[in-house]
Amino acid sequence: MAFSRFNKSIKMLYKCGFTRTCMTNKSDKFTIFYCTAHIFQSLPLKASAFFINIADIFKNVPAYEMANEQLNQLSQRWQKEVEAVGKEAETMYQNYLSDKVFLTEEQVKKREEEIVAKEKAATELRYKYFGPEGELYQKRQTLLKPIQDDVYNAVKKVAEERGYQTIFDRASASDIIYASPRIDVSNEVLAKLGYSN
Repeated sequence: MAFSRFNKSIKMLYKCGFTRTCMTNKSDKFTIFYCTAHIFQSLPLKASAFFINIADIFKNVPAYEMANEQLNQLSQRWQKEVEAVGKEAETMYQNYLSDKVFLTEEQVKKREEEIVAKEKAATELRYKYFGPEGELYQKRQTLLKPIQDDVYNAVKKVAEERGYQTIFDRASASDIIYASPRIDVSNEVLAKLGYSN
């Protein structure tokens, strides 16, 4: 049915003499617009883009929540450790400033080196824990990546089973102004993971 309407629309375009030069008057422009609209109207429209809310999905996966909590605790512990070393360096510097008038040149140099070494230790510790390849990153990869991969595979299965072309994450797609709840497939992804919302 749709294909025959499509063919009919194409024939209408050729019948009205559709060529590159036919756009000279308003009548021809209207005819071409009408035929083009008729072509698109005759094509079956099926939504090929659907949405999930990845934040809601992860919120309903207990292993993800537990891993996140473990990462938060590690992060807080390491942050306290880094802050303690930084505070030691600050205390050393304040003591140095108050004692400087009483120190010999050699003692001043030694204290300054100690302070610089302590500040460097704080920076290295921060980098060790929180750097781009630091322990927090590695722990996050160990704990969260397998869960994220499972969610990705579940999304992929839903897309393949339903014939979806695209699935967007509603939580991170800031350009989406409105999306119908009917095309949100988050619950199907949770079902594939073995959870229900």
